[in-house]
This record gives sequence, C-alpha cells and structure tokens, in this order.
Amino acid sequence: MKKLNNLEDLFRHQLRDIYSAESQLAEALPKMRDKSSNKELQDCFSQHLEETKNHKNRLDEIAKSMDIDLSGVNCKAMEGLIKEANSFISDDAEANVRDAGIIADAQRIEHYEISAYGTAAQYAKALNHEEAANKLHETLNEESSTDKKLSQLATNNINVHAKSSS
Repeated sequence: MKKLNNLEDLFRHQLRDIYSAESQLAEALPKMRDKSSNKELQDCFSQHLEETKNHKNRLDEIAKSMDIDLSGVNCKAMEGLIKEANSFISDDAEANVRDAGIIADAQRIEHYEISAYGTAAQYAKALNHEEAANKLHETLNEESSTDKKLSQLATNNINVHAKSSS
C-alpha cells in the first residue's frame, strides 16, 4: 500500500475499505436471512441486501467520477464482524434466541457501516467533493434506517419471544 499523504489519500482509502465491507456483507446477508426464523427479520435482511447492492453502485459511481480503483483493500473489520456472526449462527440456539443474536450481530455490522459512511461523508465534504458527500449521506441515512428497523423488530417482537423461550 502506498503512503497516505493527505486527507484526499485517506478518503480514497476509506472508499476502498467501505467497498470491500459492502462486498463482504452482500455475500453474508443471504446466510443471515436464511438462518433467521422470523419472517419480518428475513424480509429485513432481503431488503438490506438490495440496499447493499445499491450502496455498492453508489460507491462505483463515486469511484468512476473521481477515477478511483476500488479494488486492493480488504476490510478486516467487516471480515471480523461477519466471522463473529457466522460463529454465532452455527451455535445451538432456540429459534427466537438465534434471531435475537442475529439481530445483535447485524446491528454491530450496521454500527460499523454508520461510522464508516459518516466519516467518509465528512472527508468528502471537507474536500469539497459535494456529489460524493451527498451519495455517502444518502447511504448513511439508509444504514441508520436499517439499524432502527432492527431495533424495533428486536424490541417489539423477537426479544420478547426470546425472553420466554425455553
């Protein structure tokens, strides 16, 4: 990896890292969906998979407009979060308890993405990359919305059922 000399270099590196994270998540979401027993949770993961594909497309648009090659970076944070989720999914757990745990893992992933997109959007704004900043903020809003949906689903449904599981 070449030396990062300024905020522009760091911004471009962050975009590569986020692209890697989204690519890894696009592969992981179907497994999380398939291991979930709650229909609403499955639908949430299906919807987020489509959003993730759109997030990658936005990153591709930013990269094209700025002549950035998004390859060459492996997001180790996302790799670890997905590894953690896969480890939990393979544990022996009652269906509602598994769903509650899958939500916990999914929210950790969402919080990472919220942080990554928030930082990248701020870099873009500081560097006067207004179009990139707008696209990154759009994705940030969608990631935050997904996190809220997962919280509501957990609080109003799945955690209640997991609490009474035996």
